[in-house]
Amino acid sequence: MVSIFATLAHNPAMERAGFRFGPRGTQASRTIMLRELAELFAVLPSEATRDDYRAAVVEENALGKRTYATRLSSRQRLTEMYGLDPELALFRVLRRLWRLDPEARPLLAMLCALARDPLLRSTASPVLALGPGEELVRSRFAAAIRGHVGSRLNEAVLDKVARNAASSWAQSGHLEGRVRKIRRRAEPTPAAAAMALWLGEVEGRAGLPLLDSDWAAVLDARGSALLPFVLDAKRLGLIQARVSGSVVEIGTRRLDPWARR
Repeated sequence: MVSIFATLAHNPAMERAGFRFGPRGTQASRTIMLRELAELFAVLPSEATRDDYRAAVVEENALGKRTYATRLSSRQRLTEMYGLDPELALFRVLRRLWRLDPEARPLLAMLCALARDPLLRSTASPVLALGPGEELVRSRFAAAIRGHVGSRLNEAVLDKVARNAASSWAQSGHLEGRVRKIRRRAEPTPAAAAMALWLGEVEGRAGLPLLDSDWAAVLDARGSALLPFVLDAKRLGLIQARVSGSVVEIGTRRLDPWARR
């Protein structure tokens, strides 16, 4: 099995951008909460502040939660996975691309959650290694998570992480089915490609290696398969790109709204 994100290592630039590292992660209690994220973005403008997001979820109950405790928990988990803070470049890029390309939203959410949830990253390899139509085997899935967390989680919590993560990958379009999770190919878009390139650039990649990053693997479009989406992203003004034979030059700085200040 090809190991995805195994070499992703902490560095200060990634942390400043909004990446998170360590043994813990949100999948122990929630999925990527795609529906809740969409509802929250629908009621708040792109210039909303961190306090605005908190007020919308906790005080105004924008997500329609039954109890105050559930509102607090939802806000905490969404913040863990997405930042909900325009001070973070990762969140600024997510919010901008979310508005520009509605079809990309499941993949945009997954890419952002992978950058911020180490537990979710540990589940990428067993999912992405499957071919279309193959079933996700629970024992292998749980073993991949166990390899990341060691003995820190008991079997009950490990099972919950596995169930939540499988649901997360279904929300992003990589799996389908209620009980048996069957692999399907993701459907990348120019915006999703742009975000994958941006994540790779923050990681420290440049040029041709950006097309073969683990972030590109999440799109099921590595290498030359990613190029059509890269060129579409360029035509839409999302990124800078020049492709000439084996020479590939890509710049994603303009994706961050604050980079143009």
